[in-house]
Parts: sequence; C-alpha cells; structure tokens
Amino acid sequence: MLRVTKLTDYATVVLTVLAARPEQVLSATELAEAAGLEATTVAKLLKPLAQAGLVIGLRGVNGGYRLARSADAITLIEVVQAMEGPLAITECSQDHSNCGIAHQCGVRTQWRLINDVLADALRSVSLAQMLPPVSDNPGKRSINAALVS
Repeated sequence: MLRVTKLTDYATVVLTVLAARPEQVLSATELAEAAGLEATTVAKLLKPLAQAGLVIGLRGVNGGYRLARSADAITLIEVVQAMEGPLAITECSQDHSNCGIAHQCGVRTQWRLINDVLADALRSVSLAQMLPPVSDNPGKRSINAALVS
C-alpha cells in the first residue's frame, strides 16, 4: 500500500499546531502536548523539519519553534520530502535510478507520469489547508474538488 510514514504524518500534525498559532513560539514539550505525541517523537521530527527550512528553532529561556514561513507558503510536498526524501513511488521514478531493467522497461513512462501527478497533488495543498476546519459542524469535512477531478 502506498502511504506516507508515521513520522511524516506526525510531522504534518506538529506543523499544523504551529500553523494554528503563528504568533507563538512553542517548545518541543508544548508541541508534543498540543499534538498528542510523545516529546521524544516531536524532538525527532523537529530536526529534519528545521534542516528543510520549514521550522525555525529559537534558543534561550523563551526559545522554541515556529514556522519558517506562513502556512500558506508551505506545501505538503515539502513536508514529505523533508521527512522521506525525494518522492519516488518506484525506483525508476527518479532521474538517476539504479534499476537494472530501466533500459528495457515498458512501464517506466507511466510510473513517472503517476509519480508526477502525485507530486503535483502534494504541491497543490498548503499547510494552511491541512488545518482543522473551523465550523459549527466539526463532523462535516470537504475536499478540494480540483484534487479529485
């Protein structure tokens, strides 16, 4: 089954906590509490997120973490790549693959097309769009129709 890792999923949760509080600097412990995750897990997530330029760590007594850019300017492809590396659903989806049958493969073109469609879908969704909806009916959810048409 094609799915993101648990750490990528958790990274998205942590980033949405920061996105919901853009004016605040939150410690790893505060982030863990707000996200419902273990502090050690959150600490493990913050390093690659900072290395990818998605969060900024501030030192000192009032230190902690905040988003490096607005939630509208961060896309899901950036989160996935920060946690998992370049998106490649097959070995031959990358330009420099090590696939032993790439020269005679009849499905490589289609896998690359599928990979590109998936990357475009992740690129089209911002972190702001991942925030829980603020509505009177929390049970009702919607999806961007452009993603499914």
